[in-house]
Amino acid sequence: QVQLVESGGGLVQTGGSLRLSCVAYGINFSRNRMAWYRQAPGKQREEVASITGGSATNYADSVKGRFTISVDNAKYTMYLQMNSLKPEDTAVYYCYTDILFGSWGRGTQVTVSS
Repeated sequence: QVQLVESGGGLVQTGGSLRLSCVAYGINFSRNRMAWYRQAPGKQREEVASITGGSATNYADSVKGRFTISVDNAKYTMYLQMNSLKPEDTAVYYCYTDILFGSWGRGTQVTVSS
């Protein structure tokens, strides 16, 4: 099994920032695809950002220019820096890797007040 543990969620006002962390022991960020997903109540889970080979990134249009995905190999950690947060960013955010055909963290709640 691959263990993914998210943290850093919380309550923030519109326009604020949060940094999410995903500790992913044993994952080689240079070889595997990593991503952040989110799921709001009543909606399907959606990918918001991904990173492949430790450097190639991709972002959903809804977060482009506001969110930044990165990895720190020494700390076995993936990050999602979220700036200029909006109420529509409110969701549970999940860490993902493609190891073993897909592994997920348990999620961390992000709530952005109006």
